[in-house]
Amino acid sequence: MLDKNRKTEELLADYAGALRDGSIPVFLKSLGREEARTIGSSRDFSDATEVVRVLNAVGFADKAATPDVGLFISRVDAKIVSRLKEAKASSRGRRGAHRRPASRTGKTEKSI
Repeated sequence: MLDKNRKTEELLADYAGALRDGSIPVFLKSLGREEARTIGSSRDFSDATEVVRVLNAVGFADKAATPDVGLFISRVDAKIVSRLKEAKASSRGRRGAHRRPASRTGKTEKSI
C-alpha cells in the first residue's frame, strides 16, 4: 500500500486484502488524494467492492466469530434496574424532607 499512484484494480486488490485482514482504516489512511477521488467517483470500484464483500463473507464465513452480546445486554439491563432503584430511593428521601416543618415551634426557650 505504499505506492501512491495505484490504479483502480490495484486499489481493489488492496481493499480486498484490508477487508480480509480487518484493516480497512489502514487502507483508507493509505489513500492519496488522487486515489481517494478515483475510488470516490468510480462506480466500477463501488460495484467491485460490493462483490469483494460478498466473496469475503462467503469465503470466511466458517472462520468468522460473531461476538456473544448476551452478557453485555444483561449487564446493561442490570445497570438500568439499578439506576431506577436509586432514582426511586432518592425521590422518597426528598419527599420526606419537604414534609418537615421549616421552623421548630414545639420547643420553648428557657429564660436565663
